[in-house]
Amino acid sequence: MSTHTFGAVSANFGRDVDDNLRQVARLVDDARARGTSLLALPEACLGGYLSVLGSGRDGTHAERPDSLPPVMDADGPELRAVAAVAREMTLVVGFCESDGGRRFNSAAVVTGDGVLGVHRKVHQPLGENLYYEAGEVFRAVETPVGRLGALICYDKAFPEAARGLALDGAQVIACISAWPAARTATAGDLADDRWKKRFDLFDQARALENQVVWVASNQAGTFGSLRFVGSAKVVGPGGDVLAATSTGDGVAYAEVDVAGALEGARRSMFHLGDRRPELYVEPAVSYA
Repeated sequence: MSTHTFGAVSANFGRDVDDNLRQVARLVDDARARGTSLLALPEACLGGYLSVLGSGRDGTHAERPDSLPPVMDADGPELRAVAAVAREMTLVVGFCESDGGRRFNSAAVVTGDGVLGVHRKVHQPLGENLYYEAGEVFRAVETPVGRLGALICYDKAFPEAARGLALDGAQVIACISAWPAARTATAGDLADDRWKKRFDLFDQARALENQVVWVASNQAGTFGSLRFVGSAKVVGPGGDVLAATSTGDGVAYAEVDVAGALEGARRSMFHLGDRRPELYVEPAVSYA
């Protein structure tokens, strides 16, 4: 059966791990009542995100975070608790992963059987590299909803990231985020925020150019000096938004025949099959 209900969460998660796990359990219970197969929760939903971001590419911060997310192991008690509530569902959750003395901003793909795969955020914006190491791999995993790839937030701004997952056979890509509103020329209404508009454009473009089902979650509300834009959504392989939340709390649900939707989108023009990779050569230019 290739028809599944997908859920994308827009909600606020802070530093209180126990409270976060309770919120995850409530969201899963609600999603299960709707027959949901895949639920994508926000970036850093198990321990909260950074409370500030830097000001530019030099990685400097005008201020330091007042605290850092607690570190967790992929096989630790927090992810085991997530697996226990997941049961037959597939969840994508964000956490600060420990690896010896290193920290990664990670997304875990979890079912009742445990952690199926972990994506470590590759692209680091605005000084995030001061607190996390960067991931180095884009790889999809087999799940009950089909072959699934995960990305985190700023990863979606790079076409190569989603394309790498699509070329690895991903039929569904879950991109979990803590995407904030613009910090300059701010809009009074988050719906008009320019960074929110970029968030939405990236979601639709990545789905369309790879002809995949795209499930985008996001933090909502505020944390420290950050104000998040919410706007979780499910996007079809033609770039059409099938369901979306507001800029506040909510869950976007959409039922999708994955095989049928992908076959329909790829019948006339198959973007992956029509590629000319021999022509895509990186120029010897430095962009530093």
